[in-house]
Amino acid sequence: MARGEGITIRDVARLAGVSITAVSHALNGKGTISEATRTRVKAAADELGYQADAFARGMRQGSIGAVGLVLRSLDALGDYTPAGVDVFERFVGIVSAKALAKGLSITLVPDLSRQPVPPLAFSMDGYIIMSPHENDPVAAVLDKRRIPYVCYGKIPGRPDFSHWASEDDPLSARQALAHFENAGAREVVLVPGTDRNSWNQDFRQEYLTWCHTHGVRPKVYEQAERSGVDGGREVGRRILADGVPDAVLCLTGRHAAGVQLEFLAAGLNIPAEVVIAAASDSEHSRSSRPAITAFELNPAACADALLDMLQELLRTGTAPGPFLAKARLRPRASTRRDPA
Repeated sequence: MARGEGITIRDVARLAGVSITAVSHALNGKGTISEATRTRVKAAADELGYQADAFARGMRQGSIGAVGLVLRSLDALGDYTPAGVDVFERFVGIVSAKALAKGLSITLVPDLSRQPVPPLAFSMDGYIIMSPHENDPVAAVLDKRRIPYVCYGKIPGRPDFSHWASEDDPLSARQALAHFENAGAREVVLVPGTDRNSWNQDFRQEYLTWCHTHGVRPKVYEQAERSGVDGGREVGRRILADGVPDAVLCLTGRHAAGVQLEFLAAGLNIPAEVVIAAASDSEHSRSSRPAITAFELNPAACADALLDMLQELLRTGTAPGPFLAKARLRPRASTRRDPA
């Protein structure tokens, strides 16, 4: 299948109820059309998300060998270079190298649902969306323009969408909880982020299931991903105000590092009195003292699967999916103690 046709000048003309020539004149500031018509055409173009870019018009019907990559977690964070968070850099580097080996190039694109959209954004052959959110507006834009895309992580609320690859997050959650149990922990606290993505949702669901099975009262302390280490310290204070748990599982390494700093400042011994782990490894979890147990993700396997999936979508309009990889638990000093 050729890449999606996208929104054309004919679509704008049809919605505005004018000729194609009138649309061209309105968007290019030419001709003698009335201001009312010009306003109506621009409103129609905005509603459809039409972008009158010469390169995009010229390439829309053919392949340019370029794939757009949207990092939704960083879009939400509002910071594309968060200190100590290397999972995004690793994925970008790995998927870019693997794309080159497949005859493709990767172009980083900011949030497509926000204006202004980069001029070449809709010229891409297809897209990879990393960590899509529930009702993700970027996916909606690509659906509207009929541009093929695949996702690193499933889209919450879209069980029909199968073109995604990810680490097996439910399995990782179960492994983390079993690791805590082996260290003698019975009361476990969960610190998820606030982004409405499958990573947060799957860990939360597995944690709630574990609590129900073990007859333990769930204790969930949400904290925005953007809050970083300071946010982790704030969560640490909230946890301590409710009593010292046996274990804390944070979704991000920055939150885990902050929680640990707050616990240490309160005089707690880690891991003797409380154990701590993170669902995603980072510079913070590796450099903390004690070093924090964390999951090393598998972006290489996911990148391969996503690129193969996208190429098949571009060729045939369909592709097998989803694909699950395994993350690797890296036990470190923050959980190393003899079972109780």
